[in-house]
Amino acid sequence: MVSFGSLAAGLGIGTATEYAKRTLGIGDPPGNASTLFMSKANMDRVVDTLCKVRGAALKLGQILSIQDDSIINPELAKALERVRKSADFMPDWQLEQVMVAELGPHWRNKFGDFENVPFAAASIGQVHQAKTKDGREVAIKIQYPGVAQGIESDIDNLGGIMKMWNVFPKGMFLENLMVVAKRELAWEVNYIRESVCTKKFKKVLEPYKEYYVPDVIDELSTKQIFTTELLDGVPVDQCFDLDIEHREFIGQKILELCLLEILKFRYMQTDPNWANFLYNPSKKQILLLDFGASREYPKAFMDQYVKILKAACDGDRDTVLNVSRDLGFLTGYESKIMEDAHVDAVMILGEIFRTDDKYDFGNQDMTMRIQDLAQTMLVHRLCPPPEEIYSLHRKLSGVFLLCSKLKVKLACRGMFLSLYNDYMTEGNRDVDNNVIEKSYKLS
Repeated sequence: MVSFGSLAAGLGIGTATEYAKRTLGIGDPPGNASTLFMSKANMDRVVDTLCKVRGAALKLGQILSIQDDSIINPELAKALERVRKSADFMPDWQLEQVMVAELGPHWRNKFGDFENVPFAAASIGQVHQAKTKDGREVAIKIQYPGVAQGIESDIDNLGGIMKMWNVFPKGMFLENLMVVAKRELAWEVNYIRESVCTKKFKKVLEPYKEYYVPDVIDELSTKQIFTTELLDGVPVDQCFDLDIEHREFIGQKILELCLLEILKFRYMQTDPNWANFLYNPSKKQILLLDFGASREYPKAFMDQYVKILKAACDGDRDTVLNVSRDLGFLTGYESKIMEDAHVDAVMILGEIFRTDDKYDFGNQDMTMRIQDLAQTMLVHRLCPPPEEIYSLHRKLSGVFLLCSKLKVKLACRGMFLSLYNDYMTEGNRDVDNNVIEKSYKLS
């Protein structure tokens, strides 16, 4: 409460200071309240506060960081990008407090070695390297205390500040995004659920040897501590300078995984953070991490969504429009401008599946064209998208952006059509993905 109260007060002072400077002719003209709010000093305040309080507020900032400049002011986007890559470590006394509470007062005796300094920190936890008593190298994710209890208040506080300064356009439906963020964070903070999801992915990906999911160390995992084998790989965002052979392999396999999640598993790891994908060049394997944001998609929803994908692949605008209404993207009362913008955006995304040639992600202008359409959609949109879309499109956006950064050319149409044909023949059987939630509740 103190942190968010200080942030709100600091933003007010920062905005007033910026106004005074501009009125005196220092910097840009005064402008409106929203532009005054976006000063460098204010953006530094946002970053510092979110990295300090961590938890749900930081997670919401990271979710927002994947939005493009057409939706979020560029200055705020830069600040949120810093938030995405940052979080403060726990002090040693707090780390000790969590470990004692979860593994007992003699928790160090359970390890052959334990590194006190974490090698990574994220929104809800930090990761330490250790060795088990038998010498196996492991990664231990330790949750920040109070994160689970603070989800509601943290997101409400941050959302209130953002709404106060009118940072986001009405058509973004920030309230709906906050509801979805609360639900997904409630999943992510329970490491027992993540353990079940990790084992699920290890099982379904077993036939696909290009992917590897780490073993879960059950005896060193609790509701707030999650331990897996330590993986040997390079984060994919550090692979942009590799030879084209490696870059094409990474891009193809991560796009293929996304299509498998949609068209085969109906189950997806929805966090597109590139740190969750490692590459081992010697084994030519994609190593997968962090399944806390995994979720299933109802068959009724996915059947309709796949129809939209296939229509986009075929260039069938009428089907895209009609199924979008059925699915809840549109109410049926939108203006022609809005309907055309929505269908145009879907058609642009479908371009990667519309050609038999390799699609050149490195030279595409897809993002720029969708940005232009986004301005129209944010003004004329009458309803938020279906709640499943937030996580699904977050993942798709991350995968498309990664392929663009890798500067690769990929044959996408054959990949999609092969899985689509399987979906239409085998996918009509209603696989019981609820086994995940059942297993979690049993645990």
